[in-house]
Amino acid sequence: MERRTIGAGALAVGAVGLGCMPMSWAYSGSQQRGDESLRAVHRALDLGSTLLDTADMYGPFTNELLLGRVLKERRGDAFVSTKAGLLVGEQHIVANGRPGYVKRACDASLRRLQTDVIDLYQLHRADPEVPVEETWGAMAELVRAGKVRALGLCAVGARGGRRSGAGMHDGTLRQLRRVQQVFPVSAVQAELSVWSPEALDGLLPWCEARGVGFLAAMPLGNGFLTGTLTPGEGFEPDDVRARHPRFTADMMAANQPIVAGLRRVARRHGEHVTPAQVALAWTLAQGRHVVPVPGTKQERWVTENAGAATLTLTPEDLTELAGLPAAQGSWD
Repeated sequence: MERRTIGAGALAVGAVGLGCMPMSWAYSGSQQRGDESLRAVHRALDLGSTLLDTADMYGPFTNELLLGRVLKERRGDAFVSTKAGLLVGEQHIVANGRPGYVKRACDASLRRLQTDVIDLYQLHRADPEVPVEETWGAMAELVRAGKVRALGLCAVGARGGRRSGAGMHDGTLRQLRRVQQVFPVSAVQAELSVWSPEALDGLLPWCEARGVGFLAAMPLGNGFLTGTLTPGEGFEPDDVRARHPRFTADMMAANQPIVAGLRRVARRHGEHVTPAQVALAWTLAQGRHVVPVPGTKQERWVTENAGAATLTLTPEDLTELAGLPAAQGSWD
């Protein structure tokens, strides 16, 4: 697989990564099977999808434990990205950016992942009670201690004031300017897809201008852009999409023209090309520093997603995709 670089340190990863969260958290709990997930991770590594993206909050903790079973055997094949800064309670999630906590969280992640170094350690969310410079400084000490190779920042999420359109990443850009004064940012993770392209305005150019890698989260629109979801079919109660305004039956039906556009482009490239591969190829086309991180827990989808790395969209394709209707429905 084509290799891309993360940050000024030129850390090389496969062009398409693997988001591991669905294996343990937030999506269809009845379909989460450890052995199947392990096969999916092994398949990703076999195909060159080396970036494995997880977080201590996924599970919580069980996702890192699962990856640790693979890393114990294949650490040299993987680029390990995990996150800290969020704590999961019974009915809530809170940020914790205290320096002492971040250092303890890193040690705990290293134990669960069965490794002695984390390739990319990301701040999941800044703690409003702690200056972000203090949190980032503690993370920088982990780099100097040899426990972490590079640091990344996750964009401010939809909850808590995210708004659609231009300027929605202003808060993330302010954080980036602050932490960049303390220690270099190697990567930013934020949502980017055909139906959520807002990062193209401001955030992606900021990264490109500074040689900062961009990890495109949810590049398949939480599964919508694969064309495999049926409006009105519903989701399991523990699936985040069951409470998501864009995944009501009405909104899924209203946004079908986006999937139809992906299908049209796919057909031009052959009968075996899928809408999901076109969606990922669109993300890859947004810059050499962009690495999409589609999440899945099944080996067959890992294989399909990896195939997007060899799909080159034409100028005609990109023009058609740029002309698709904007997604309807609130994202919050």
